[in-house]
Amino acid sequence: MPTMRPLRPLPPRPLPLRPLPVPPVPVESPPSPTFSFYKPCDDEEIIIEDEYTIDIAAERRLLRRMDLRVVPTSILISALGFLARFNIGNARILKDDNDHSLLRIADLTDHQFLILLVVFLVPFTVFETPSNYMLKHFSPPHWFAILLLGWGASTMIMAASRSYGTLIGLRFLLSSFEAGFFPGMIYFLTFWYRLEERGLRLSLIIASAPLGGAFGGSIAYGVEFINGARGLEAWQWLFIIEGAPSCFLAIIVYLFFPSYPERASWLSSRDRDLAIVRLNQETSKSLGHARITWDGAKSTIKDWRLYLHYIVFTATSVAFSSISLFAPTIVDGLGYRGLDAQLFIVPPFAVAFVVTVAMSWAADRYRAWSMCAMVSMILAGITFIIHGSLPRTSFEARYTMLCLGTMFSYAGSPSLLAWLTGNLRDTNATTLAIPMNVAFGASGQMIGIFLYRSNEAPGYLTGHYTNGAALLVGAVGVGILRVIYARRNRELGVGQSPWIV
Repeated sequence: MPTMRPLRPLPPRPLPLRPLPVPPVPVESPPSPTFSFYKPCDDEEIIIEDEYTIDIAAERRLLRRMDLRVVPTSILISALGFLARFNIGNARILKDDNDHSLLRIADLTDHQFLILLVVFLVPFTVFETPSNYMLKHFSPPHWFAILLLGWGASTMIMAASRSYGTLIGLRFLLSSFEAGFFPGMIYFLTFWYRLEERGLRLSLIIASAPLGGAFGGSIAYGVEFINGARGLEAWQWLFIIEGAPSCFLAIIVYLFFPSYPERASWLSSRDRDLAIVRLNQETSKSLGHARITWDGAKSTIKDWRLYLHYIVFTATSVAFSSISLFAPTIVDGLGYRGLDAQLFIVPPFAVAFVVTVAMSWAADRYRAWSMCAMVSMILAGITFIIHGSLPRTSFEARYTMLCLGTMFSYAGSPSLLAWLTGNLRDTNATTLAIPMNVAFGASGQMIGIFLYRSNEAPGYLTGHYTNGAALLVGAVGVGILRVIYARRNRELGVGQSPWIV
């Protein structure tokens, strides 16, 4: 029997090795990026804006450069637009006892003159919103230059008018160009200035309207001395002198007016970055290249709180337009005739300019836009009611009330507009709500046209009492909006931007 070798046990099968878990190595997250536009000196103040470090001194230097480039030209454009818009009131009383006056040559009745004023306002309700979209399509300097050239040429051509129909057509054309400037300028400023900076700049632009009224009275006074020169009547010289500067300024605006911060070749790259970043809290979503969507537009149209803003602006526009159009007529009813009537138009508008700028500075300084607007409207409303209750023979007191009413009627408008823009959150709202606000205001101006009737001279009770009531209703609307925004702020979640009360 063969010998059997003992069986050796098989070596154990090795188990598969699993890698031991490696404890995670702590990795330091990189520090939040900061972007310093200028290295501040030891005594310079800096602030942290989200993740950006902004040098206050550099920002102030940038703001001065922006102001020099934007504000003076904007003021001049606005003043020229005001001259073109309301010179029909001065032309009406120029040599009105002469067979060669505008009223006699065009054979205008009082009713036809009112129609001229109404026709002017119709394009404001139609063309303001499309004009803002054209501003987005073109660049601001190109679009503003087109508007300037259009209304300047239309004003000058009015000097050749000899009929009621021609005047209506030219006033409609003039208005079609002017309709785009005011909402476009408000929209344009949101690309360059913070909320607390806009009110003062807006006030300078809006206050140029009463300043233009003061110059308009002075120009009307002067053209009476050249009546008949080169075969032209005083009212013809008025249209030519007040239209030609707009055509000249259109060339300057086309060549030198700024576009958007990111396209500003007159700024260094650092200044361009600073101009954009310092607005990141407010307009980072509404830069010049931001797109406008239909859904966003529908959302803006359905936002009911905006309509309360529109109603308030409509109320103040009633007084704004009626005083602008009929100040020459009201002064004429106070016993000042001819050259004296033109001269006495100047003080109400000159005072309104100073007070409007001062009120807007205070609103920006203390972030009290709604309060300043409400106080102005209350004071203006009370002034108009007092004006209407004065005896017709109290010429000095009534003229004082005219100055005060004009002053307070203008003073609240910049604060109202700054308050509205501060509560708009994106490009769609800003592009659409601003022209809608001004378009609603045009309906208030239409009301103002019919308030000062010639058969109520010299007291004009309907005009004064209606203006007073409209302004007080507008002040109530401001109060309601303040309550709405205060309630919304109490309902905000963490990290949400507060509404401007």
